[in-house]
Amino acid sequence: MTIVLPQKADIYGLTLQDLTGLLAGWGQPKFRAKQVWDWLYDSRVDSFDKMTNLPRALREQLDGAYRLGALEVDAEQHSVDGTVKRLFRLHDGQLIESVLMEYDDERRTACISTQAGCAMGCVFCATGQMGFARQLTADEIFEQALYFARDLEAKGDRLSNVVLMGMGEPFHNYDNSIAAVRRLMNDLGIGARHITISTVGLVPMIRRFADEDLQVKLAVSLHAATDAERSALLPVNRRYPLNDLIAACRYYVRKSGRRMTFEWTLINGQNDTPVQAHTLGQLLNGLNCHVNVIPLNPTGGFEGDPSVTARVEQFIAILATYNITATSRVRRGIDIDAGCGQLKSKVERARRAGGDDTATVDLEDALPE
Repeated sequence: MTIVLPQKADIYGLTLQDLTGLLAGWGQPKFRAKQVWDWLYDSRVDSFDKMTNLPRALREQLDGAYRLGALEVDAEQHSVDGTVKRLFRLHDGQLIESVLMEYDDERRTACISTQAGCAMGCVFCATGQMGFARQLTADEIFEQALYFARDLEAKGDRLSNVVLMGMGEPFHNYDNSIAAVRRLMNDLGIGARHITISTVGLVPMIRRFADEDLQVKLAVSLHAATDAERSALLPVNRRYPLNDLIAACRYYVRKSGRRMTFEWTLINGQNDTPVQAHTLGQLLNGLNCHVNVIPLNPTGGFEGDPSVTARVEQFIAILATYNITATSRVRRGIDIDAGCGQLKSKVERARRAGGDDTATVDLEDALPE
């Protein structure tokens, strides 16, 4: 007979007020809560035993009741360019990915997931090809960045930027994503302007986000400048066509006073043509925005190749004639499957002989009205 022990609670799910009440109930003086809090978020220790100014009995009591985080590293890859990709296993066995990218200008950027899987079905994305399993909690989203911050801290470095651009659609998990963003600012000290939320274009949520009055950056995955072409790549466009999407983006820019970013994955011979560049320039005319172009990161489930350098440069030059700035983003971690969902797909193929325990969700049912 197998005995299943109850799982410890995640201490990162407690607020400072919760922690204060907990320790008071344990008969501890009030200042102990602030000490524990500082160990968690300033020192970012990875064990209760390292909270050395606490009595040993209290450290053991905390260790008996709580775990330091809800994530368990299942697999890890390191790129020659310094990029680190981590596959985390959650309490229910779901797998999610996070990536740390280190840049020469001393930026240290964590790309984190907001869902296990994704319901948006973007055809060139490995996560979109695997379907949707469940929403992540705010704690599960936040802790991905915390793990990288902890590792960097141990090396005398610091996490400088966070992008919600990993597995999943942040605005499909809106409340938990925004709650995690607030924790990134308040508990990890990441400035709002160093946090980016990326969306495939959930129009009602873009408008809601504009009304949040946060200084967090917004990026929209665009990838095509006509409805027919975009719907073929991103099924979400059938619910929220380009006219509605761009109107919501203009509302965001007016309301926030901030420039926004459009992401454009360049697929050789498909959306990297001069015609597409001119169409995009006309679509974004007068909008305070920047376009990030990046050659496709190939996945097994999509037949397409990355654009060559000459086509990338031509695309950027045409956008400049419409006064739209664009830069080619450096592809990172190509040697370690750093594209969204690729490591999880590889691990699951290796570990499962057959069958699929990932739930599927109809896209129309997943989208807000």
